[in-house]
Amino acid sequence: MQTLSENRCFGGTQGVYSHAATTTNCDMTFGLFLPEEAQDGPVPILWYLSGLTCTHENAMTKAGAQQWAAEQGIALCFPDTSPRGEGVADDEAYDLGKGAGFYVNATQDPWARHFQMWDYVAEELPALLAENFAIDMDRQAITGHSMGGHGALTLAMSLPGRFRSVSAFSPICNPTGADWGRKQLTAYLGDDETTWARHDASLLMAETGFDGPVLVDTGTSDQFLDLLKPETLAAAAAKRRQQIQFRMQPGYDHSYFFVSSFMEDHVAFHAEALYA
Repeated sequence: MQTLSENRCFGGTQGVYSHAATTTNCDMTFGLFLPEEAQDGPVPILWYLSGLTCTHENAMTKAGAQQWAAEQGIALCFPDTSPRGEGVADDEAYDLGKGAGFYVNATQDPWARHFQMWDYVAEELPALLAENFAIDMDRQAITGHSMGGHGALTLAMSLPGRFRSVSAFSPICNPTGADWGRKQLTAYLGDDETTWARHDASLLMAETGFDGPVLVDTGTSDQFLDLLKPETLAAAAAKRRQQIQFRMQPGYDHSYFFVSSFMEDHVAFHAEALYA
């Protein structure tokens, strides 16, 4: 692992690190904020998964999460959204390839060699953090935005007992039924739609739900509402009687102005679960 930068931030440290990842067969970069309390022992962690076209840097610099995480004594991890580098498959479209890993393990060429983002986020990166930083891996929570909200919800519902809470900002809720999803799932996983279901938050909510609290915020002026399909997740949660706060925020769009406006709420929501 290589340290790319470390900066003092709200009494803690905002670092950026890279490492040779075995799951994705390339070098991966991630951001990690450690609050001041990490100097004295392991602290709980909140994972933040970013959306289409983003890197580890977008939320790290735009979401304003460090201030609230520092107040709560929580670490923040910002993984990249896809493999990168020379030889990694890509596409001319912004919503496929680099920057658009969709947090799945690809089985189709040319994506399968590098696009193993589920295993990277669920297994390899947590193991790396546990080995190298003062993080309490028994107290994890997860959130994300857009494609990252999709990833946060699907990981949380597929890994029972891993995360104490899950939240999402304007998540892609029903990728098997929208253009933000069907295109990518076909490319990465193939034409057999039965393999897609485990990556659809609305289907997972209907089938298994989540063993803890859920918070979802979406703006009523989000320009991608027809692609996000929040109503499918709300309906599935209501039918299952899932413990959930589902909020449509008047006038907010899909941008990081929206994310930063409600970041304090989300960090406090996770802190309550992490310190319960």
